[in-house]
Parts: sequence; structure tokens; C-alpha cells
Amino acid sequence: MNIKHIIRPAKMIAMAALMLTGQACNHLLDEEVVSGIGNNYMNTPKGFEDGVNAAYSSLRNYYATQLGLTMTEFGTDIYATGADGGYKGFHFYDTQLNPTVDYLAQLWDEFYRGINTCNAIIDRAPNVAGVNDDVKKLRIAEVKFLRAHYYFILFQQYGPVDLRLTETVVASKETKRVTDAEMFTAIIKDMTEAIADLPTSSGQYGRITKPIAEMGLAKVYLTKAYSTSKAPDDFTKAAELSNNVVTKYGFKLQDDFASVFDEGNQRNSEIVWAVQYTSDPLTNLTNNTGATNGGNNLHLFFGMQYDVQAGMQRDIVNGRPFKRLRPTNYCTEVVFGERINDSRYKKTFKDTWLSNKPGTYKTAFDDSKESVTFASGDTTIFIPGYEMPKAERAKRKYQVLVPSKYSEALFPTLIKFFDTKRPDMTYEPGSRDFFVYRLADTYLMLAEAQLGAGKVKEATEALNVVRKRAGWPGKKEAMEITPAQMTFEYLMEERARELAGEQIRWLDLKRWGNLLERVKKHNPQAAANISERHLVRPIPQTQIDRSAKNAEGTSVFSQNPGY
Repeated sequence: MNIKHIIRPAKMIAMAALMLTGQACNHLLDEEVVSGIGNNYMNTPKGFEDGVNAAYSSLRNYYATQLGLTMTEFGTDIYATGADGGYKGFHFYDTQLNPTVDYLAQLWDEFYRGINTCNAIIDRAPNVAGVNDDVKKLRIAEVKFLRAHYYFILFQQYGPVDLRLTETVVASKETKRVTDAEMFTAIIKDMTEAIADLPTSSGQYGRITKPIAEMGLAKVYLTKAYSTSKAPDDFTKAAELSNNVVTKYGFKLQDDFASVFDEGNQRNSEIVWAVQYTSDPLTNLTNNTGATNGGNNLHLFFGMQYDVQAGMQRDIVNGRPFKRLRPTNYCTEVVFGERINDSRYKKTFKDTWLSNKPGTYKTAFDDSKESVTFASGDTTIFIPGYEMPKAERAKRKYQVLVPSKYSEALFPTLIKFFDTKRPDMTYEPGSRDFFVYRLADTYLMLAEAQLGAGKVKEATEALNVVRKRAGWPGKKEAMEITPAQMTFEYLMEERARELAGEQIRWLDLKRWGNLLERVKKHNPQAAANISERHLVRPIPQTQIDRSAKNAEGTSVFSQNPGY
């Protein structure tokens, strides 16, 4: 799974390293070091292929980075802030969230670089000699999807933006914001055209395929269905596309929820699309746009401060805990409240730590005992997930962390992204793939689309597929719900149970139009601050500054209201 080289192109194309995965593929996309090239390089067969490959690279500045995580999980109903780290304005919705925040400009600039690379491929393809027309058609389909995907994320985060569909060859200050309807039209057109020309699978590991594009378009139609641009058939179209992904391409849910995130099982039957990382630090470079030090960084951000507790010290297995995000009370007590039948609490959060620093220690958070003594491998910390009585805790030879003792430093730790393949305990770049689309999400999208279309029975059936998989052995039938239980509230909680931490929740709440309501209800850190303006992010000040000015000296590119 190694990509050996990095593309380093010139001028407006701004190519970078890439590595990503798709479904049913056998070989990696190839890269090579290219330096000192001219602008005509992309007009050659080799340059054309390298340009297409480079169009994927911006994905790795958003997925599995602190930037992407901050803009998708902070400020929701299921995750709150930990003790450390910055960018908390995205969670608190206070004055820290303003147009000068560098993450806003980094995402904006990187995605427009990716978009311009896509534009260049599409515009130049007819004049590239030596490339088979069928290959050109396929590569154009890939980059049309990527262009639409980049625009869709920008649209969700910032509202309607500047819609550039041809290559920017020279610098220009001419820019304008389009309408919501124009954004949807362009995105849907690109994805629809891509679907028509993409294969159902690819022999080369890393290419966009038809099911990826269909799932992407289904997400767009679901988003449109709640918007001012909605059409009566949006939910129906989303259901049809989601059902295609579920039924036509051989994807299959893993039998066990935990196995989806097993480090040795990354290319599993459930993954529709993944952005790929590697242990090679050179190929993990991400242009300093949101990654801590390259690679998949998500293993860093969900960990509690286990490494200063009695009997513990930092190690590779338990990770380097940056303490950025901790689950809200609503997340642990309501979303993951049922654990008799549902295995996902146990398989989503780490609840047991084993001693790697034997000895006798004073207790800290557990007031049921004064000291604890550990041999190597003994349980040192247990998080039961409920308020275990003091008398019961006193019987345990280790510290028990109960909900009343949770803090910004001590809390249930998400384990989906643990990375035990790092070379040492301080190493930050991770090598795990990041799953952008997986089949459980597709089933839940299908359920949402069917529910929106008024087909409650069909929605229930789709939801139950995911729920049954999550059941403990012998409890799977008990996981099924009835159509009478199939409410929108239930759907929202089911998506949180299944997809917690996977860079989805803020986008879900934004799509549903209940971000304000859910934050006010379940995020006490932000309840007093959030308002209508926070449904979109501030336009980066850098974009405002470099845009043309009108006669009054004001930028023609308007800032979002309230910022």
C-alpha cells in the first residue's frame, strides 16, 4: 500500500501528493516526483494522467485532519471540547469564530486549488494527443465528481460561493457569489454526468467509481430536499441512488460493527470510498492545511488523559491523547444509552485500561478507595458508563471513572481511529485510511430518504439492517424497531450511534435545518451563543481582501451576514 513518489507541479494547477481508495480495486494510483515542469506538461499524455491523479490530493487536507474534524464534529449535539487545543470557536460559536481564522482560508484555498485542477483537466482534455478517447472520458468523469464534491463541501460550510467551471489561467480579482439554486444545479450536473461515464469498479486502486458518485449524488439530493431549492422528487431520487449502492455492486456490511474499524481489515466489504494514507512521511504531506504533521491524525484528538493516571504511562497502543473532543452527556447517556442489546457503546468507546507502569498509587478520581496497586497488565481504569455506586466501586482493585467524574480531561475515548502502527508513542502522522463513504451510512441515507418520501415501512426496513448488525449475539432480533417507532428523532440518533466521530454530524444537523435547536438543547457550552448566522461559516478574510472592490471601496464578494 505504498505510493512511492509525490507530484510537485507548477503554476495554477498546484498539484500535490495523493493517496485514496475506492471499492473492488487492485492497484494503487502511481505518483512520481515532478519538478521544474512547465504549464504545457498537462497537455502531454503523462502530464494529463498526473494531473488527474493530483485532482484527488485536496481530499487529504480535509479528511482525517484536525481541520476537517474541527469543521464537522465541533459545535454539534454529540461532541464537546476537551481540555486542550485551539479552534474552539467552532464549538462555542463565540467571537473566536471569525473571518481571520486560518482554517477557514486553508480549506477555501485548498479546495479551489483542487477545483482548478479539475477544470484544467476538463478544458484541456480535447487537445491532449496520445490519450485514448475512452480513457479521456473516464478521467473527465472522475474529476467532474471531484469538482462537484469539493463544491458541495464548500457550499455546506460557507453557503453559495464563486462557481468557477473553467480553468483559471491567470490571477483575477473578478469574483461573485452565485445562488443556492445555481450551486445545486452545477453540483448535480457534474455528478450526474460522472455517473453516466464511470465504471462500476476499477482495476486501479484509488479511482472514483459509479457507486461512489451515486452515493455522493444521493447526499446532494438529501441536502437539497430540506433547502429552499427543494423539489418534490428529491427524496425519491436520493432513495433510488442509495438503493443502487446497497443492491447493485456487491457491498456488504461487516458482520461485526467493530470489525469495520479493525486496523487489519481496512479494505473491507463495507467501504464504498476511502481516502488512503500511508506510513511513508513523504507521501503523507498535506501542505500544512489542517494536518498536525501529515497522515491520518484522528487517532490524536479523541483520547482522554490516561497517561498521567495511576498505573499508566503513554504508549503506542493507547495513543497520544490530545484531548480535543469528548462526548456530550446526551451522546453517552441518550444516544448510546441502550447497551443490553446494542453493542455500539462498547465497540465505539474504550472502557478499560491495563497497567503499563506497575506500582502503588494514590487514587485521583475514584473516591471509593485511597490507593491502588497494580502489576503489569492489571486493569487500572474502568469506565462502566453509568453511575456505579461507591460501595460497588470500593470492591474493585482499580479506579472506576463514573459519569459524575467525567471532565474535559477524563471521558470515554472514541476508538475508531486508534493507530497502533506508529513507530513510537509521540509520532503524530497516522497511516490508517479514512472512510468517506461506507455502506452503513448508505442504508441510513436510504432510510432517511424513504422517510422523507412518506414510505415509513421501507425506511424502517433499511434502518433495521444497520441496527441488526449492531446487536450483540443473540440480541439481533431485539434490535429491530417497528414502523411506529420510526420517527425522525430516532433516525437522527441512529446516525449518531453509527457514525459518531466520522466527520459527518455538523453536516447532518446543517442539512436537517435543526443545528440551532440541537445545539441549544444538547450543547450547553454553545447554547447561549449560537444564532442563525452560524448556519454558515465566515467567508475567509483573505477572500474578501483579494476580491475586486466597488466604487465605495467595498469588496464585491460579500461576507456572510453577522460576521
